[in-house]
Amino acid sequence: MRKVEVISVNLGRRSYSIYIGEKLSQVGKIVKELGLGKKVLVITDSKVFHYYGETIKKGLEKEDYRVYIVKVPVGERHKSINQAIKLYEKCANCKLERDSVILALGGGVINDLAGFVAATYLRGINFIAVPTTLLAQVDASIGGKVGVDLPQAKNLVGSFYQPRAVLIDTKALKTLPLREIKTGLSEIVKYGIIRDKNLFEYLEKNLEKIRKLETDVLQTIIVESVRIKAKIVSQDEREERGKREILNFGHTIGHSIEAAEGYEGYRHGEAISIGMLKATEIAVAMHFCGSELLLRLQKLLKRMGLPTRIKKMDERKIYRSLFLDKKKKGGKLRFILPRELGDVFICESIPFHLIKKVLQ
Repeated sequence: MRKVEVISVNLGRRSYSIYIGEKLSQVGKIVKELGLGKKVLVITDSKVFHYYGETIKKGLEKEDYRVYIVKVPVGERHKSINQAIKLYEKCANCKLERDSVILALGGGVINDLAGFVAATYLRGINFIAVPTTLLAQVDASIGGKVGVDLPQAKNLVGSFYQPRAVLIDTKALKTLPLREIKTGLSEIVKYGIIRDKNLFEYLEKNLEKIRKLETDVLQTIIVESVRIKAKIVSQDEREERGKREILNFGHTIGHSIEAAEGYEGYRHGEAISIGMLKATEIAVAMHFCGSELLLRLQKLLKRMGLPTRIKKMDERKIYRSLFLDKKKKGGKLRFILPRELGDVFICESIPFHLIKKVLQ
């Protein structure tokens, strides 16, 4: 059995630890070590609560915490202002105070929504992330990006608000449907493209073991992904230095596809899979990278069972969402484009006709 890996996100007073391989039952011990208040509101959904709710509740109650549970409907469309208002009302009814804790138990939607409520209720209370999907474990729970969607585009309302700790139990992945594993793998591929050639090659060589959810292999790819993101976030917490933006590789087009589908078609990782390929197609067309990288990326994503083409949809909706993208500056879209495996850069001089061409 592998030991628990602890990775730090170094942000001065806002620094925190990510525990990878820790048991969910240890959450109470971690909260206690942080010296937080005795009220904990667990925000989750009915599916996740069925598997892990009682374990989390007992782990907290063992350390004398008063635990409240609220279940949010499943799905990206519930990551909304209206749902946040319902959660504020729950916070008020539970009489949460500034030293109280909001604990996110679930995937990326739960993490972003619960984190947004924690960031804004009483102008900010303690936030703990316990991600139970691969996507949330390697991406959503780390770095403090929290928020909600608007019908026009994804994550338009939000904040940078760091958790006090993140607990990742790799065994939680055993209960996930295959589609959820695939969507998480998409973000791990992203880390290989932007920063770590060895991680990309590891995915190529160990895909069958990953499909079988072998613990050691899962822990390896999660640890390496978390280490990459933690380092980048530590260098550029609020995307102000041009370093954190590389984490958006594939997301400019990916987020637009999600919004065009009303958040009910593609899952996040599926849309990012297409977004990464389209960004690489642009890079090839502009002679920033060779076609062999595109072919290699396409082959890996296909082997993972991820989509590589946009199914028929209204292109105008994608364009509208593109130009609401948060990363746009001076009216120009900013894409993250690859030069080679492990090396990407920010580009904002892409002809719109080329963007239209790759989206058709």
